[in-house]
Amino acid sequence: MKIALAQIRPKLSPENINKHIEFIEKTDADLVVFPELSMNGYKIKDALLEDAFDIEYFKNLTFSKDVVLGAAIKKEGKIYNSALYIDNEIKIHNKVHLPTYGVFEEGRFFFSGDEFSLFDTKFGKTCMFVCEDVFSGDAINFVSQKKPDLIIVIAASPAREFSDGKLLIEDQWEALLKSMAILSGAYVLFCNRVGFEDGLGFWGGSRVINPKGQTEIKANYFEEELIECELNHNLTLTQKYFLRKD
Repeated sequence: MKIALAQIRPKLSPENINKHIEFIEKTDADLVVFPELSMNGYKIKDALLEDAFDIEYFKNLTFSKDVVLGAAIKKEGKIYNSALYIDNEIKIHNKVHLPTYGVFEEGRFFFSGDEFSLFDTKFGKTCMFVCEDVFSGDAINFVSQKKPDLIIVIAASPAREFSDGKLLIEDQWEALLKSMAILSGAYVLFCNRVGFEDGLGFWGGSRVINPKGQTEIKANYFEEELIECELNHNLTLTQKYFLRKD
């Protein structure tokens, strides 16, 4: 099966659906993944109260393939930073760990999700994480115990500490993502955004890491790009066999 990562530059606005449709129509992949808050932009701040989406909005969308996107979702008086997997229904992961250090203020504006979970897709057991979730360590423990078949990580990771042609943050991300792949025997899809908002520059570098911890394809820094990759189901089965506990 083929997946595509849409490394886009969202507008700071709830008017990003046409950008999503444009990238979805560019590929024949079975699944297209977009970055964190791809429907809203990242530095929403107080506009969140007006610009967050009701889930009914997404129930009225029809795509020709499976789609993962990021959006601010309001539910029962609370607003969450959410990842949505849309196929014949909608599965939602609300970001559990909200950063409030340095340039990040998410804890001021969003409510935290409660847990990580697995759900079934055409790719097998699947789970989703949003950016800082992965840095908590909880996510690595979850995938090492639950052994999903596909791990989807969407992010709005800004660039910082750039030297010698490489970003320190990329090294950190790569170490975490490869650990998740090796410990679970799953493919890991990492989709990070690009563009600038309120002084933050987002670096991109979206990638697919196979169950052996190898990077199969990687997007460029700072550019909008659509990358595609065929997933090898036999490789997933092989790696999970060697991870078995019995």
